[in-house]
Amino acid sequence: MSEPFDQIKNVESRPENSESITISKSSFNKIIVGVVIAIAVSTFFAGILLGSSFNDAESEYLTKSDMENIITALEKKSDNVQAPTAQPTQAQPSVPSLVQVSLDDDPVKGDPDASITIVEFSDFQCPFCSRWYDQTLSSLEENYIDTGKVKLVYRDLPLSSIHPNARPAHIAAECADEQNKFWDYHDILFESQSEWGRLSPGDLSDKLNEYAITLELDTTSFESCLSSQDVADEVDADGADARKLGATGTPTFFIGNEKDGFTKLVGAQPFSSFKSTIDDLLG
Repeated sequence: MSEPFDQIKNVESRPENSESITISKSSFNKIIVGVVIAIAVSTFFAGILLGSSFNDAESEYLTKSDMENIITALEKKSDNVQAPTAQPTQAQPSVPSLVQVSLDDDPVKGDPDASITIVEFSDFQCPFCSRWYDQTLSSLEENYIDTGKVKLVYRDLPLSSIHPNARPAHIAAECADEQNKFWDYHDILFESQSEWGRLSPGDLSDKLNEYAITLELDTTSFESCLSSQDVADEVDADGADARKLGATGTPTFFIGNEKDGFTKLVGAQPFSSFKSTIDDLLG
């Protein structure tokens, strides 16, 4: 079972349940014999009734001995009856579909020239995104990002319908990016998610400013940026791109490169899932 992730909605179309019946060879044979015996028995009793009504010669009807002989012969014949068998079908290997994903001008962690890119659509208030940050990101950094093989691009997908504080947090992170402190602010938001996730709007604004002070940002520029429509539009544009790609939940990842395309990986997947996909791409 894949790891869970936060979704905007979870509506799936499912085919009607279907049932199939499998009949073994021995059961099939017994059914055939039973049907024929039933016909023979019916004929036997019909003969008796007709004989008693019309006084025809006994030789025209089946006797008990005749019935036993017929049944014995039918049982021998049934051994040669072949029950229908399902033809085996060869499973087709699943080939992941590749899509084109824009990197936009969003924050990059790692070598900008790395051959493999992971595009992460994430929500700072999403608990599963926080789990991925805690349990998987560090292993990716150690094995692939810090070694120059992979770069990580962070794109915004705040699910405001279930995480009302997410969008302001994403705007704040974009504002930190304008002062080259995106990843520092990114880390604080995930590590302190329980602090700000359920705050009122006023208290949330104070907390976001507090994080800016902790990172020694220019607070005047930061506060001005928080009300910038351009920054808000950038966050919304990322969300629109995500929906076009079929990413309706967080975290959702796209792994590949702009030349060959990207494969989608959904949920707070463990490091092993990323390793398998990345190693296949690296050859």
